[in-house]
Amino acid sequence: MAAVLSSRDSVASDAQAKRTLRGERISSVVRYVALIIVGLIMLYPMIWLVGASFKSNAEVFTEIGFWPSHFDFAAYAKGWKTSSEYTFATYFLNSFLIIIPKVIVTVISCVLVAYAFARFEFWGKKVLFSIMVGTMMLPLIVLRLPQYLMFKQFDWIDSYLPLIVPSAFATDTFFVFMLVQFLRGIPRDMEEAAQIDGCNPLQLLWYILVPILKPAIISVIVFQFIWTMNDFMGPLIYLSSVEKYPVSLALKMSIGATEEVEWASVIAISVVALVPSLVVFFLAQRHFIEGATSSGIKG
Repeated sequence: MAAVLSSRDSVASDAQAKRTLRGERISSVVRYVALIIVGLIMLYPMIWLVGASFKSNAEVFTEIGFWPSHFDFAAYAKGWKTSSEYTFATYFLNSFLIIIPKVIVTVISCVLVAYAFARFEFWGKKVLFSIMVGTMMLPLIVLRLPQYLMFKQFDWIDSYLPLIVPSAFATDTFFVFMLVQFLRGIPRDMEEAAQIDGCNPLQLLWYILVPILKPAIISVIVFQFIWTMNDFMGPLIYLSSVEKYPVSLALKMSIGATEEVEWASVIAISVVALVPSLVVFFLAQRHFIEGATSSGIKG
């Protein structure tokens, strides 16, 4: 009798396990289908942008579908040449001449300032940190006029210096705030052990904290790269020579005001302009998501 009851219990347990497994599979299928649908809706404008680069002006403004009637890369070739004497190779090079030094000085300055706020005690620390956080609420447009007048006195107009030098002084306060929050979540055990071994504060930062800060630093790099690549107002204010234009200004320049715009060429070069940001994001995706969502080390 006991054997029969045990057998029944085993059969009922197996049936329950199968029902649970089936429910989990159905739930997973529904979840993934919903995510795919939402993902397609979110990505459709970009998919349409790629398809529109092969369309004529009439098709661009009359068809909502992304699939073109034919694939012709002439728009990419024409858009790359531009109407000026320079090709987009020049404008991409100009963009990287701004982006690369700006990213470097941003990482160095923001890490140093965040390290000071997170690990040192000094007079006025809380007041200075509050002022720094308060500047995050300040609209950038308020600073444009005084900055322009100051850089004009420095004779920096029509150069890349006004776009790069401010970042060397940790003016990107969002990055400082993010790094401070990350540093505050890091236990001090390894730092104390390194101090006993004779490490000075800079050695502590370089050998102990920077490797741990890698996800947050990569987040800073990705954000700064994308924001600088898309920056339009800064170059528009400070640059007047066409040969110094970055991609953002060159794209606007390619939309002529006196002749009919060939939107396929403009869209085609816009698609090309998206590639560097996408490449940087996907190369750093794992560390970027970890750095953007974490506030420190758990354990």
